[in-house]
Amino acid sequence: MSAVLLERAVSYTLGSLVLVRPELLGNRTPCARWDLRALLDHMNDSLLALAEAGDLGHVALRPTGCEGDPAGMLQRRACRLLAAWPGASRCSQVAVGDAWLAREVVAGIGAIEVAVHGWDVAAACGHARPVPEPLAAALLDLALAFVDDDDRPHRFHAPVRPASPARSSDRLLAFLGRSA
Repeated sequence: MSAVLLERAVSYTLGSLVLVRPELLGNRTPCARWDLRALLDHMNDSLLALAEAGDLGHVALRPTGCEGDPAGMLQRRACRLLAAWPGASRCSQVAVGDAWLAREVVAGIGAIEVAVHGWDVAAACGHARPVPEPLAAALLDLALAFVDDDDRPHRFHAPVRPASPARSSDRLLAFLGRSA
């Protein structure tokens, strides 16, 4: 199930990447201290790690960055990621550094990361692109299970109050410290 969510998250994010223009790379993002170029670099590393997890059953944890067109490289990595997960490694566990995680957990956490950063990209480009409701509802359930106080403030900001009435997308983003 989580691999399906990962695929849906990547598809959503690909729609945000078409908004990226070279003149926007210096724009601020909802991620503190990151401009759009830094966010795209981070996403490139994340998608490479997720593809390795799907292809090889382990993640090397080495930053790669990107030269030239970061959105174009990210689109290519997204396609590699989509190819890596469906019939990939038969391992039920993925090595991440010294830890072992269930393959479904890695895919679920990856889906949260990919979708929320897809939203961040759209926001940095000046566009409102809510995470689609069925995807957002499923990711919110996962985020509530996976994200705890130990993840804050390093990976996520403190939760914020969502606008009212709040859709699943608004609640997901608010739980992860973003205002929609």
